[in-house]
Amino acid sequence: MDIDLARTFLEIVRTGSFMAAADRLHITQTTVTARVQNLEGQLGCRLFVRNRSGATLTDHGERFASHASQLVQTWEAARRELPLPQGAESVLTLGAEISLWNPLLLNWLSALREVLPDVALRIEVGEPRSLHERLEQSVLDAVLVHQPDYWPGMQVEQLLEEKLILVRTSHTAEPYVYVDWGAHFRQQHDVAQPEKARAGLTMDLGPLAIQYLVANGGSGYFRTRVAQPYLENGALIRETDAPEFSYPVFLVYSRARKSVQLESAFSVLQTTLDDQPQW
Repeated sequence: MDIDLARTFLEIVRTGSFMAAADRLHITQTTVTARVQNLEGQLGCRLFVRNRSGATLTDHGERFASHASQLVQTWEAARRELPLPQGAESVLTLGAEISLWNPLLLNWLSALREVLPDVALRIEVGEPRSLHERLEQSVLDAVLVHQPDYWPGMQVEQLLEEKLILVRTSHTAEPYVYVDWGAHFRQQHDVAQPEKARAGLTMDLGPLAIQYLVANGGSGYFRTRVAQPYLENGALIRETDAPEFSYPVFLVYSRARKSVQLESAFSVLQTTLDDQPQW
């Protein structure tokens, strides 16, 4: 069976409609329909009931869902692990949100190369939704994220408890730069400081925002460890009376895919954290 048929089936299950699945897969709705018809023809049964609200699984579709997931996971695992790079005994594929690549992912990667030289490493940096999807599909072994999504078989472990603090440049607190740290931050921030909820400048990348702030003046919320060097050299000043917000970091992986190599990698990660008191 064409593995794209199983992927399309799972995307319809995930999104609830043929149209949404087509958008997510970057194909036409006609192609989605054709793939489902092809799949139903091969299996000899109907998988979906379509209506105005979307698409729901039939009893046969419910039974096929776990098989489709296993098919995709097995195929992705094979693509990821074969062929092994020369000299490597195994492969680990790790991911992280963009805001966590430096220094957390970078330090972890450097330590892994020293401790596990026989393990090939593949690293992905991306948006949380994409990372979670690739983890669920077994494309990734583990990811570092700020706000984990939950699904059956997933293991979530909190690594760090960072804070988001309000800082300003020494000469001015204006303009206020709204740094979008995710849905949880937006909800808390807009309740605590509604007057700042409609800022004239919004950014969703912390490193860019803090560089803009230092160069042009103003204020905004940033992670404590990122702001610390600027506080120490006087480029930024902390607004001590402003609300603070929690910004934890989580390690997420599938319990079914845990291996000796992955356990070793997690041990290296914890050692890396222990060696960094500024965390």
